[in-house]
Amino acid sequence: MKLVLNLFTIFLLLALSGGVTCCGRNDFPEGFAFGAASSAYQWEGAFDEDGRKLSVWDTFLHSRNRSNGDIACDGYHKYKEDVQLMVETGLDAFRFSISWSRLIPNGRGPVNPKGLQFYKNFIQELVSHGIEPHVTLFHYDHPQYLEDAYGGWINRRIIEDFTAYADVCFREFGHHVKFWTTINEANVFTIGGYNDGITPPGRCSSPGRNCTWGNSSTEPYIVGHNLLLAHASVSRLYTQKYKDMQGGSVGFSVFALGFTPSTSSTDDDIAIQRAKDFYLGWMLGPLIYGDYPEEMKRSVGSRLPVFSKEESEQVKGSSDFIGIIHYLAASVTNIELKPSLSGNPDFHSDMGVSMTYLGNFSAFEYAVAPWAMESVLEDMKLSYGNPPIYILENGTPMKQDLQLQQKDTPRIEYLHAYIGAVLRAVRNGSDTRGYFVWSFMDLYELVKGYEFSFGLYSVNFSDPNRKRSPKLSANWYSAFLKGNTTFLGSQGIMQLQNNFSFSASS
Repeated sequence: MKLVLNLFTIFLLLALSGGVTCCGRNDFPEGFAFGAASSAYQWEGAFDEDGRKLSVWDTFLHSRNRSNGDIACDGYHKYKEDVQLMVETGLDAFRFSISWSRLIPNGRGPVNPKGLQFYKNFIQELVSHGIEPHVTLFHYDHPQYLEDAYGGWINRRIIEDFTAYADVCFREFGHHVKFWTTINEANVFTIGGYNDGITPPGRCSSPGRNCTWGNSSTEPYIVGHNLLLAHASVSRLYTQKYKDMQGGSVGFSVFALGFTPSTSSTDDDIAIQRAKDFYLGWMLGPLIYGDYPEEMKRSVGSRLPVFSKEESEQVKGSSDFIGIIHYLAASVTNIELKPSLSGNPDFHSDMGVSMTYLGNFSAFEYAVAPWAMESVLEDMKLSYGNPPIYILENGTPMKQDLQLQQKDTPRIEYLHAYIGAVLRAVRNGSDTRGYFVWSFMDLYELVKGYEFSFGLYSVNFSDPNRKRSPKLSANWYSAFLKGNTTFLGSQGIMQLQNNFSFSASS
Protein backbone atom coordinates (compact mmCIF):
# COMPACT_ATOMS: atom_id res chain seq x y z
CA MET A 1 0.00 0.00 0.00
CA LYS A 2 1.68 3.22 -1.09
CA LEU A 3 0.81 6.75 -0.11
CA VAL A 4 0.88 9.24 -2.97
CA LEU A 5 1.02 12.85 -1.82
CA ASN A 6 0.73 15.90 -4.02
CA LEU A 7 2.59 18.68 -2.18
CA PHE A 8 0.89 21.36 -4.23
CA THR A 9 -2.41 20.00 -2.93
CA ILE A 10 -1.22 20.46 0.65
CA PHE A 11 -0.55 24.14 0.09
CA LEU A 12 -3.93 24.44 -1.62
CA LEU A 13 -5.62 22.80 1.35
CA LEU A 14 -3.91 25.16 3.76
CA ALA A 15 -5.15 28.05 1.72
CA LEU A 16 -8.68 26.64 1.67
CA SER A 17 -8.62 26.35 5.45
CA GLY A 18 -7.85 30.04 5.77
CA GLY A 19 -4.47 29.37 7.33
CA VAL A 20 -6.00 28.07 10.55
CA THR A 21 -3.19 26.28 12.33
CA CYS A 22 -4.25 24.69 15.59
CA CYS A 23 -1.27 22.39 15.65
CA GLY A 24 1.09 20.22 13.70
CA ARG A 25 3.26 17.47 15.05
CA ASN A 26 6.27 19.80 15.00
CA ASP A 27 4.51 21.93 17.62
CA PHE A 28 4.99 19.13 20.12
CA PRO A 29 8.18 18.67 22.13
CA GLU A 30 11.01 16.70 20.59
CA GLY A 31 10.58 13.02 21.39
CA PHE A 32 6.81 13.21 21.84
CA ALA A 33 5.50 9.86 20.55
CA PHE A 34 2.54 9.54 18.21
CA GLY A 35 1.10 6.13 17.63
CA ALA A 36 -1.98 3.95 17.45
CA ALA A 37 -3.23 1.01 19.46
CA SER A 38 -4.88 -2.39 19.57
CA SER A 39 -5.15 -5.33 21.99
CA ALA A 40 -4.53 -9.06 21.69
CA TYR A 41 -8.09 -10.40 21.91
CA GLN A 42 -9.48 -7.67 19.67
CA TRP A 43 -6.87 -8.04 16.91
CA GLU A 44 -5.08 -11.39 16.92
CA GLY A 45 -7.80 -14.00 16.37
CA ALA A 46 -6.37 -17.55 16.19
CA PHE A 47 -8.14 -18.20 19.50
CA ASP A 48 -7.38 -21.93 19.58
CA GLU A 49 -4.26 -22.15 17.42
CA ASP A 50 -0.70 -23.11 18.27
CA GLY A 51 -1.31 -23.94 21.92
CA ARG A 52 -3.32 -20.92 23.00
CA LYS A 53 -5.97 -21.71 25.60
CA LEU A 54 -9.12 -19.80 26.46
CA SER A 55 -9.16 -16.49 28.33
CA VAL A 56 -12.11 -15.18 30.30
CA TRP A 57 -12.93 -13.01 27.29
CA ASP A 58 -13.35 -16.11 25.12
CA THR A 59 -15.61 -17.88 27.60
CA PHE A 60 -17.60 -14.74 28.43
CA LEU A 61 -18.61 -14.31 24.78
CA HIS A 62 -18.92 -17.97 23.83
CA SER A 63 -21.26 -18.63 26.77
CA ARG A 64 -23.51 -15.75 25.69
CA ASN A 65 -23.55 -16.68 21.98
CA ARG A 66 -22.33 -13.22 21.05
CA SER A 67 -20.03 -12.09 18.27
CA ASN A 68 -16.47 -12.68 19.33
CA GLY A 69 -12.76 -12.36 18.62
CA ASP A 70 -12.17 -15.95 17.49
CA ILE A 71 -10.82 -14.58 14.20
CA ALA A 72 -11.09 -10.80 14.72
CA CYS A 73 -8.57 -9.09 12.38
CA ASP A 74 -6.50 -12.26 12.08
CA GLY A 75 -3.50 -10.25 13.20
CA TYR A 76 -1.81 -13.46 14.32
CA HIS A 77 -1.31 -14.31 10.66
CA LYS A 78 -1.30 -10.83 9.11
CA TYR A 79 1.04 -8.96 11.47
CA LYS A 80 3.71 -8.33 8.83
CA GLU A 81 1.18 -6.69 6.54
CA ASP A 82 -0.08 -4.59 9.44
CA VAL A 83 3.41 -3.43 10.38
CA GLN A 84 3.88 -2.32 6.79
CA LEU A 85 0.71 -0.22 7.10
CA MET A 86 2.10 1.31 10.29
CA VAL A 87 5.32 2.24 8.50
CA GLU A 88 3.48 3.83 5.61
CA THR A 89 1.17 5.70 8.00
CA GLY A 90 4.22 7.08 9.78
CA LEU A 91 3.63 5.79 13.32
CA ASP A 92 6.37 6.40 15.88
CA ALA A 93 4.97 3.73 18.18
CA PHE A 94 2.40 0.96 18.37
CA ARG A 95 0.58 -0.13 21.51
CA PHE A 96 -0.58 -3.73 21.78
CA SER A 97 -1.13 -6.34 24.47
CA ILE A 98 0.14 -9.84 25.04
CA SER A 99 -2.37 -12.66 25.41
CA TRP A 100 -1.45 -14.26 28.74
CA SER A 101 -3.13 -17.54 27.69
CA ARG A 102 -1.21 -17.62 24.41
CA LEU A 103 2.14 -17.18 26.12
CA ILE A 104 1.41 -19.30 29.23
CA PRO A 105 -1.75 -21.25 28.38
CA ASN A 106 -2.71 -22.16 31.96
CA GLY A 107 -1.61 -18.80 33.34
CA ARG A 108 1.13 -20.54 35.31
CA GLY A 109 3.63 -23.22 34.47
CA PRO A 110 5.12 -23.98 31.04
CA VAL A 111 5.59 -21.30 28.39
CA ASN A 112 4.02 -22.03 24.99
CA PRO A 113 6.92 -22.03 22.47
CA LYS A 114 4.74 -21.03 19.52
CA GLY A 115 3.11 -18.20 21.45
CA LEU A 116 6.54 -17.00 22.55
CA GLN A 117 7.83 -17.09 18.99
CA PHE A 118 4.84 -15.13 17.67
CA TYR A 119 5.48 -12.23 20.03
CA LYS A 120 9.21 -12.32 19.37
CA ASN A 121 8.53 -12.17 15.63
CA PHE A 122 5.97 -9.38 15.95
CA ILE A 123 8.15 -7.25 18.20
CA GLN A 124 11.15 -7.79 15.92
CA GLU A 125 9.04 -6.77 12.94
CA LEU A 126 8.10 -3.53 14.71
CA VAL A 127 11.56 -2.52 15.90
CA SER A 128 13.25 -3.46 12.61
CA HIS A 129 10.93 -0.94 10.96
CA GLY A 130 11.65 1.77 13.51
CA ILE A 131 8.36 1.47 15.44
CA GLU A 132 8.55 1.60 19.24
CA PRO A 133 6.52 -1.16 20.91
CA HIS A 134 4.39 -0.15 23.90
CA VAL A 135 3.26 -3.40 25.51
CA THR A 136 0.31 -3.98 27.85
CA LEU A 137 0.52 -7.13 29.95
CA PHE A 138 -3.15 -7.41 30.87
CA HIS A 139 -6.07 -6.21 28.74
CA TYR A 140 -9.22 -7.84 30.21
CA ASP A 141 -8.10 -11.36 29.28
CA HIS A 142 -6.63 -13.45 32.09
CA PRO A 143 -6.56 -17.20 31.45
CA GLN A 144 -9.82 -19.03 32.11
CA TYR A 145 -7.75 -21.70 33.87
CA LEU A 146 -6.94 -19.24 36.67
CA GLU A 147 -10.56 -18.10 36.88
CA ASP A 148 -11.61 -21.73 37.35
CA ALA A 149 -8.74 -22.60 39.70
CA TYR A 150 -9.18 -19.85 42.28
CA GLY A 151 -11.41 -17.05 40.97
CA GLY A 152 -8.82 -15.03 39.07
CA TRP A 153 -8.48 -11.43 40.27
CA ILE A 154 -10.68 -11.89 43.34
CA ASN A 155 -7.94 -14.04 44.85
CA ARG A 156 -4.53 -12.76 45.93
CA ARG A 157 -2.96 -15.89 44.49
CA ILE A 158 -3.07 -14.17 41.09
CA ILE A 159 -0.41 -11.68 42.19
CA GLU A 160 2.25 -14.40 42.19
CA ASP A 161 1.08 -15.82 38.85
CA PHE A 162 0.87 -12.39 37.22
CA THR A 163 4.37 -11.54 38.43
CA ALA A 164 5.74 -14.80 37.02
CA TYR A 165 4.03 -14.07 33.68
CA ALA A 166 5.55 -10.57 33.65
CA ASP A 167 8.95 -12.09 34.43
CA VAL A 168 8.73 -14.18 31.26
CA CYS A 169 7.77 -11.10 29.22
CA PHE A 170 10.59 -8.97 30.61
CA ARG A 171 13.14 -11.73 30.12
CA GLU A 172 12.08 -12.63 26.58
CA PHE A 173 11.04 -9.28 25.12
CA GLY A 174 12.63 -6.62 27.31
CA HIS A 175 15.70 -6.07 25.17
CA HIS A 176 13.36 -4.54 22.55
CA VAL A 177 10.44 -3.32 24.69
CA LYS A 178 11.08 -0.22 26.82
CA PHE A 179 7.49 0.73 27.68
CA TRP A 180 5.37 -1.67 29.71
CA THR A 181 1.84 -1.09 31.02
CA THR A 182 0.85 -3.68 33.59
CA ILE A 183 -2.94 -3.23 33.70
CA ASN A 184 -5.25 -1.75 31.07
CA GLU A 185 -7.79 0.77 32.45
CA ALA A 186 -7.89 -0.92 35.84
CA ASN A 187 -10.88 1.06 37.12
CA VAL A 188 -13.23 0.26 34.23
CA PHE A 189 -12.09 -3.37 33.99
CA THR A 190 -13.08 -3.72 37.63
CA ILE A 191 -16.40 -1.88 37.40
CA GLY A 192 -17.46 -3.66 34.21
CA GLY A 193 -16.32 -7.12 35.23
CA TYR A 194 -17.16 -7.21 38.94
CA ASN A 195 -19.75 -4.51 39.66
CA ASP A 196 -21.93 -4.36 36.52
CA GLY A 197 -21.12 -7.78 35.08
CA ILE A 198 -21.19 -6.51 31.49
CA THR A 199 -17.57 -7.33 30.63
CA PRO A 200 -15.34 -10.34 31.38
CA PRO A 201 -15.50 -12.21 33.69
CA GLY A 202 -19.12 -11.07 34.14
CA ARG A 203 -19.49 -11.12 37.92
CA CYS A 204 -22.02 -8.96 39.79
CA SER A 205 -24.95 -8.88 42.17
CA SER A 206 -26.45 -5.67 40.77
CA PRO A 207 -30.18 -5.89 39.93
CA GLY A 208 -31.19 -6.57 36.35
CA ARG A 209 -27.70 -7.69 35.33
CA ASN A 210 -28.46 -11.41 35.20
CA CYS A 211 -25.14 -12.49 36.68
CA THR A 212 -24.75 -16.06 37.88
CA TRP A 213 -22.22 -15.15 40.56
CA GLY A 214 -20.46 -12.21 42.16
CA ASN A 215 -20.85 -9.56 44.84
CA SER A 216 -20.98 -5.96 43.67
CA SER A 217 -20.66 -4.68 47.24
CA THR A 218 -17.20 -6.12 47.82
CA GLU A 219 -15.60 -7.66 44.74
CA PRO A 220 -14.86 -4.44 42.82
CA TYR A 221 -12.79 -3.19 45.74
CA ILE A 222 -11.06 -6.53 46.30
CA VAL A 223 -10.15 -6.78 42.62
CA GLY A 224 -8.97 -3.17 42.45
CA HIS A 225 -6.78 -3.80 45.48
CA ASN A 226 -5.28 -6.95 43.95
CA LEU A 227 -4.61 -5.17 40.65
CA LEU A 228 -2.64 -2.50 42.49
CA LEU A 229 -0.68 -5.07 44.50
CA ALA A 230 0.04 -7.10 41.35
CA HIS A 231 1.24 -3.98 39.55
CA ALA A 232 3.50 -3.08 42.47
CA SER A 233 4.91 -6.61 42.54
CA VAL A 234 5.69 -6.50 38.81
CA SER A 235 7.18 -3.02 39.08
CA ARG A 236 9.41 -4.14 41.94
CA LEU A 237 10.52 -7.19 39.92
CA TYR A 238 11.44 -5.01 36.95
CA THR A 239 13.36 -2.53 39.10
CA GLN A 240 15.31 -5.23 40.91
CA LYS A 241 16.01 -7.59 38.02
CA TYR A 242 15.76 -5.81 34.68
CA LYS A 243 15.76 -2.02 34.81
CA ASP A 244 19.52 -1.50 35.00
CA MET A 245 20.10 -3.84 32.08
CA GLN A 246 17.11 -2.96 29.89
CA GLY A 247 16.46 0.68 30.79
CA GLY A 248 12.70 0.52 30.37
CA SER A 249 9.76 1.81 32.38
CA VAL A 250 6.64 0.26 33.91
CA GLY A 251 3.31 2.09 34.04
CA PHE A 252 -0.34 1.59 34.95
CA SER A 253 -3.39 2.81 33.04
CA VAL A 254 -6.78 4.20 34.03
CA PHE A 255 -9.92 5.23 32.19
CA ALA A 256 -10.41 8.96 32.72
CA LEU A 257 -13.62 10.90 32.17
CA GLY A 258 -13.86 14.66 31.87
CA PHE A 259 -16.45 15.84 34.38
CA THR A 260 -18.63 18.94 34.39
CA PRO A 261 -21.32 19.79 36.97
CA SER A 262 -24.89 19.51 35.70
CA THR A 263 -25.86 22.66 37.63
CA SER A 264 -24.09 25.51 39.37
CA SER A 265 -25.03 24.15 42.80
CA THR A 266 -22.44 23.57 45.49
CA ASP A 267 -23.67 19.98 45.82
CA ASP A 268 -22.80 19.25 42.20
CA ASP A 269 -19.37 20.84 42.58
CA ILE A 270 -18.74 18.56 45.55
CA ALA A 271 -20.07 15.62 43.53
CA ILE A 272 -17.46 16.33 40.84
CA GLN A 273 -14.67 15.81 43.37
CA ARG A 274 -16.32 12.65 44.65
CA ALA A 275 -16.56 11.30 41.08
CA LYS A 276 -12.87 12.08 40.54
CA ASP A 277 -11.96 10.34 43.79
CA PHE A 278 -13.85 7.20 42.82
CA TYR A 279 -12.83 7.04 39.18
CA LEU A 280 -9.23 8.23 39.39
CA GLY A 281 -8.28 8.51 43.04
CA TRP A 282 -9.26 4.89 43.62
CA MET A 283 -6.19 3.79 41.64
CA LEU A 284 -4.02 6.90 41.52
CA GLY A 285 -4.26 7.71 45.25
CA PRO A 286 -2.41 4.51 46.19
CA LEU A 287 0.02 4.79 43.28
CA ILE A 288 0.99 8.39 44.05
CA TYR A 289 0.29 8.76 47.79
CA GLY A 290 0.11 5.20 49.12
CA ASP A 291 -3.56 5.08 50.09
CA TYR A 292 -7.15 5.46 48.92
CA PRO A 293 -8.86 8.89 48.99
CA GLU A 294 -10.40 9.81 52.33
CA GLU A 295 -13.82 10.32 50.76
CA MET A 296 -13.72 6.82 49.33
CA LYS A 297 -12.69 5.31 52.67
CA ARG A 298 -15.53 7.15 54.38
CA SER A 299 -18.15 6.07 51.87
CA VAL A 300 -17.11 2.44 51.35
CA GLY A 301 -16.05 1.80 54.92
CA SER A 302 -14.96 -1.69 55.91
CA ARG A 303 -15.68 -3.05 52.42
CA LEU A 304 -12.61 -1.21 51.13
CA PRO A 305 -9.44 -3.27 51.70
CA VAL A 306 -6.66 -1.74 53.76
CA PHE A 307 -3.03 -1.58 52.71
CA SER A 308 -0.52 -2.73 55.27
CA LYS A 309 2.35 -0.32 55.87
CA GLU A 310 4.62 -2.47 53.72
CA GLU A 311 2.05 -2.73 50.92
CA SER A 312 1.47 1.01 50.95
CA GLU A 313 5.19 1.62 50.58
CA GLN A 314 5.42 -0.88 47.71
CA VAL A 315 2.47 0.58 45.78
CA LYS A 316 3.40 4.23 46.31
CA GLY A 317 5.70 5.42 43.53
CA SER A 318 5.57 2.07 41.70
CA SER A 319 4.44 3.54 38.37
CA ASP A 320 7.02 5.21 36.15
CA PHE A 321 4.21 6.71 34.08
CA ILE A 322 0.42 6.83 34.05
CA GLY A 323 -1.46 5.67 30.99
CA ILE A 324 -4.60 7.72 30.35
CA ILE A 325 -7.45 6.25 28.34
CA HIS A 326 -9.89 9.02 27.47
CA TYR A 327 -12.91 9.24 25.22
CA LEU A 328 -15.82 10.81 27.06
CA ALA A 329 -17.14 13.79 28.98
CA ALA A 330 -19.97 13.52 31.49
CA SER A 331 -22.15 15.90 33.47
CA VAL A 332 -22.40 15.05 37.15
CA THR A 333 -25.32 15.43 39.54
CA ASN A 334 -25.10 14.83 43.27
CA ILE A 335 -27.37 12.16 44.70
CA GLU A 336 -27.86 11.23 48.31
CA LEU A 337 -25.73 8.28 49.34
CA LYS A 338 -28.02 5.29 49.49
CA PRO A 339 -27.91 1.54 48.76
CA SER A 340 -28.44 0.33 45.23
CA LEU A 341 -31.86 -0.92 44.11
CA SER A 342 -31.01 -4.41 45.33
CA GLY A 343 -30.74 -3.09 48.87
CA ASN A 344 -26.99 -3.61 48.86
CA PRO A 345 -24.39 -0.95 48.10
CA ASP A 346 -22.26 -1.15 44.97
CA PHE A 347 -19.65 1.06 43.33
CA HIS A 348 -22.22 3.45 41.84
CA SER A 349 -24.27 3.94 45.00
CA ASP A 350 -21.07 4.32 47.02
CA MET A 351 -19.93 7.11 44.69
CA GLY A 352 -23.23 8.93 45.12
CA VAL A 353 -23.38 10.73 41.81
CA SER A 354 -25.48 10.47 38.68
CA MET A 355 -23.57 10.79 35.41
CA THR A 356 -24.87 11.67 31.97
CA TYR A 357 -22.44 11.21 29.09
CA LEU A 358 -22.28 14.09 26.65
CA GLY A 359 -23.26 13.26 23.08
CA ASN A 360 -25.73 10.58 22.05
CA PHE A 361 -24.15 7.80 24.10
CA SER A 362 -26.92 5.27 23.49
CA ALA A 363 -26.15 5.59 19.76
CA PHE A 364 -22.41 5.39 20.48
CA GLU A 365 -21.89 8.97 19.30
CA TYR A 366 -19.27 10.73 21.41
CA ALA A 367 -19.36 14.47 21.95
CA VAL A 368 -16.38 16.41 20.65
CA ALA A 369 -15.37 17.97 23.97
CA PRO A 370 -11.62 18.64 23.95
CA TRP A 371 -11.94 20.62 27.19
CA ALA A 372 -12.46 17.22 28.85
CA MET A 373 -9.01 16.04 27.77
CA GLU A 374 -7.45 19.26 29.02
CA SER A 375 -9.34 18.91 32.29
CA VAL A 376 -8.08 15.36 32.85
CA LEU A 377 -4.47 16.34 32.17
CA GLU A 378 -4.77 19.43 34.36
CA ASP A 379 -6.11 17.29 37.21
CA MET A 380 -3.20 14.90 36.80
CA LYS A 381 -0.83 17.83 37.06
CA LEU A 382 -2.45 19.51 40.06
CA SER A 383 -3.74 16.53 42.05
CA TYR A 384 -1.18 13.81 41.36
CA GLY A 385 2.17 15.55 41.11
CA ASN A 386 2.34 15.85 37.31
CA PRO A 387 3.61 12.34 36.54
CA PRO A 388 4.78 11.35 33.06
CA ILE A 389 1.67 10.55 31.02
CA TYR A 390 0.95 8.65 27.84
CA ILE A 391 -2.48 8.99 26.26
CA LEU A 392 -2.80 5.29 25.48
CA GLU A 393 -6.24 5.47 23.85
CA ASN A 394 -8.30 8.27 22.34
CA GLY A 395 -10.72 8.08 19.45
CA THR A 396 -14.35 7.97 18.44
CA PRO A 397 -16.57 5.19 17.07
CA MET A 398 -18.65 5.11 13.93
CA LYS A 399 -21.14 2.55 12.74
CA GLN A 400 -19.47 -0.27 10.87
CA ASP A 401 -20.33 0.44 7.26
CA LEU A 402 -17.49 -0.03 4.84
CA GLN A 403 -18.67 2.61 2.37
CA LEU A 404 -19.42 5.31 4.91
CA GLN A 405 -16.30 4.46 6.89
CA GLN A 406 -14.06 5.49 4.02
CA LYS A 407 -15.18 9.10 4.57
CA ASP A 408 -15.00 9.28 8.36
CA THR A 409 -14.81 13.07 8.54
CA PRO A 410 -16.25 13.17 12.10
CA ARG A 411 -13.31 11.08 13.29
CA ILE A 412 -10.83 13.56 11.79
CA GLU A 413 -12.61 16.45 13.51
CA TYR A 414 -12.53 14.54 16.82
CA LEU A 415 -8.85 13.57 16.57
CA HIS A 416 -7.80 17.04 15.51
CA ALA A 417 -9.65 18.64 18.43
CA TYR A 418 -8.20 16.24 21.01
CA ILE A 419 -4.65 16.38 19.70
CA GLY A 420 -4.96 20.15 19.98
CA ALA A 421 -6.16 19.75 23.57
CA VAL A 422 -3.13 17.62 24.39
CA LEU A 423 -0.84 20.28 22.94
CA ARG A 424 -2.49 23.00 25.03
CA ALA A 425 -2.07 20.86 28.15
CA VAL A 426 1.60 20.25 27.34
CA ARG A 427 2.15 23.98 26.85
CA ASN A 428 0.45 24.50 30.21
CA GLY A 429 2.96 22.27 31.93
CA SER A 430 1.54 18.75 31.66
CA ASP A 431 4.26 16.09 31.40
CA THR A 432 2.41 14.24 28.64
CA ARG A 433 4.84 12.37 26.42
CA GLY A 434 2.78 10.46 23.86
CA TYR A 435 -0.60 10.04 22.18
CA PHE A 436 -2.08 6.86 20.71
CA VAL A 437 -5.16 6.77 18.50
CA TRP A 438 -7.63 4.03 19.29
CA SER A 439 -7.58 2.17 17.10
CA PHE A 440 -5.13 1.53 14.28
CA MET A 441 -7.69 -0.60 12.48
CA ASP A 442 -11.23 -1.78 13.11
CA LEU A 443 -11.25 -4.38 15.87
CA TYR A 444 -13.63 -6.55 17.81
CA GLU A 445 -14.92 -3.96 20.31
CA LEU A 446 -15.51 -4.80 23.95
CA VAL A 447 -19.16 -3.80 24.25
CA LYS A 448 -20.39 -3.37 20.68
CA GLY A 449 -18.58 -6.17 18.89
CA TYR A 450 -18.42 -5.45 15.16
CA GLU A 451 -21.37 -3.04 15.10
CA PHE A 452 -19.22 0.04 15.69
CA SER A 453 -15.56 0.63 14.99
CA PHE A 454 -12.80 3.09 15.86
CA GLY A 455 -10.19 2.23 13.23
CA LEU A 456 -8.11 4.43 10.98
CA TYR A 457 -8.22 1.45 8.63
CA SER A 458 -11.35 -0.52 7.90
CA VAL A 459 -11.30 -4.29 8.04
CA ASN A 460 -13.74 -6.26 5.91
CA PHE A 461 -14.83 -8.84 8.48
CA SER A 462 -16.93 -10.70 5.89
CA ASP A 463 -13.83 -11.26 3.74
CA PRO A 464 -11.88 -14.41 4.76
CA ASN A 465 -8.71 -12.43 4.03
CA ARG A 466 -9.83 -9.59 6.34
CA LYS A 467 -8.77 -6.99 3.78
CA ARG A 468 -7.60 -3.68 5.28
CA SER A 469 -8.44 -0.39 3.58
CA PRO A 470 -7.52 3.16 4.60
CA LYS A 471 -10.23 5.53 5.73
CA LEU A 472 -9.95 9.25 5.25
CA SER A 473 -8.74 9.48 8.86
CA ALA A 474 -5.76 7.24 8.00
CA ASN A 475 -4.82 9.69 5.24
CA TRP A 476 -5.22 12.63 7.59
CA TYR A 477 -3.25 11.10 10.46
CA SER A 478 -0.48 10.04 8.09
CA ALA A 479 -0.19 13.55 6.71
CA PHE A 480 -0.19 14.97 10.24
CA LEU A 481 2.55 12.57 11.35
CA LYS A 482 4.69 13.46 8.34
CA GLY A 483 4.38 17.16 9.05
CA ASN A 484 2.38 17.80 5.90
CA THR A 485 -0.82 19.11 7.38
CA THR A 486 -2.41 21.26 10.01
CA PHE A 487 -6.15 21.62 10.53
CA LEU A 488 -8.05 21.37 7.27
CA GLY A 489 -11.51 22.91 6.95
CA SER A 490 -14.41 20.95 5.51
CA GLN A 491 -13.40 21.87 1.95
CA GLY A 492 -9.88 20.80 2.67
CA ILE A 493 -10.99 17.46 4.06
CA MET A 494 -12.85 16.67 0.89
CA GLN A 495 -9.84 17.71 -1.15
CA LEU A 496 -7.81 15.36 1.01
CA GLN A 497 -10.10 12.51 0.04
CA ASN A 498 -9.68 13.36 -3.62
CA ASN A 499 -5.94 13.95 -3.66
CA PHE A 500 -4.52 11.18 -1.53
CA SER A 501 -4.53 7.72 -2.97
CA PHE A 502 -3.47 4.39 -1.58
CA SER A 503 -3.05 1.31 -3.69
CA ALA A 504 -4.30 -1.40 -1.33
CA SER A 505 -2.54 -4.64 -0.70
CA SER A 506 -4.50 -7.68 0.34
